[in-house]
Amino acid sequence: MNLDFSPEDVAFRDEVRAFIAENYPAGLREKQEEGEEMAKEDFLAWHRVLANKGWVAPAWPEKFGGPGWTSVQRYIWSEETARADCVPILPFGINMVGPVIYTFATPEQKERFLPKTLSGDIWWCQGYSEPGAGSDLASLKTKAERFTGDDGKEYYLVNGQKTWTTLAQHADWIFCLVRTDPTAKIQEGISFLLIDMKSPGVTVRPIITLGGEHEVNEVWLENVKVPVENRIFEENKGWTCAKFLLAHERSGIAGVARSKRGIERIRAIASTEMSDDGENLLADPVFKRKVAELEIDLTALEYTELRTLAGEAAGKGPGPESSVLKIKGTEIQQRITELVLEAAGHYGAPYFRGFPNDGDNAHPIGPDFAHRSAPHYFNVRKTSIYGGSNEIQRNIIAKMVLGL
Repeated sequence: MNLDFSPEDVAFRDEVRAFIAENYPAGLREKQEEGEEMAKEDFLAWHRVLANKGWVAPAWPEKFGGPGWTSVQRYIWSEETARADCVPILPFGINMVGPVIYTFATPEQKERFLPKTLSGDIWWCQGYSEPGAGSDLASLKTKAERFTGDDGKEYYLVNGQKTWTTLAQHADWIFCLVRTDPTAKIQEGISFLLIDMKSPGVTVRPIITLGGEHEVNEVWLENVKVPVENRIFEENKGWTCAKFLLAHERSGIAGVARSKRGIERIRAIASTEMSDDGENLLADPVFKRKVAELEIDLTALEYTELRTLAGEAAGKGPGPESSVLKIKGTEIQQRITELVLEAAGHYGAPYFRGFPNDGDNAHPIGPDFAHRSAPHYFNVRKTSIYGGSNEIQRNIIAKMVLGL
């Protein structure tokens, strides 16, 4: 594995840096710096800039609208966007359902959905988890019953509930796992459906998180009529699509580049914040050791990711190693938020967005970073659960890697 960038890769890195500096939306940067909640148009602003450039889907094949980048170029892209603190492109369309569609869908489905996914004209959300089916996803209960409509076309009638559906309040479409054969073995009676969120019978109800944010939702499906032509792949074979999607999701969850940025931020904070003995936190041996251990673990994870990228460059898709990336990546993300909150001390008491309101004369006290540290800490607790809990990932590693 050659870790040196070629002259062509260095030139590409310089091109990426210049493009971000010249084209990243100023209004979006201002909202990030103020810690304001993002609206739908905020998320789409950077997405559309990249779509116009042809850079919005780094891993997509060129024939489906991807940029045709090498694995090294994709690595450089993730490094540079993290370095510049760019808002991540939402993964549900580009990293999740997009690869499922270009891998398993019919030509007509690809033509219908891929261009609008790239452009941002379709905002996707994920209909996987249910109240009784999270990490044990195959036990899902949402059912889809097939019938012939008055127009002579084939439809599914979908009933059930999805939960923890991220940003469903903005979504145009939802990709869902549904049970189409209740008599089949648990993983064999599932199908992969694309459902228009404007369909009659779809209801979105907010779930407010510990950080005070409306990020996740419940989605209720009550007698929702879905054309059979919206099913991806074969009926009752949706688990194949589900596993494929989850492998891509878990690889992306690792977030190595952004964790590197997070450690840089910790070092900057710790160089100015004082410990109880009056010295800056980086002089505190206990805090300093925690940062060093974090950096060592992140370096090991980065090399694991690079090995995975090298395998992808050789034509090997993400396999069980994506579970390793998911476990270690999310644990590191959580440790970063713990150290930021520790640095904030009592100034990190829970803070809710929207304070102060316009006209208030009360403002958060303490360092600028402190009042956002607790909400971020709470929010990142989810990372070891979504995408398949880390406990489930250890079972996958035991079975697929260790042969236990």
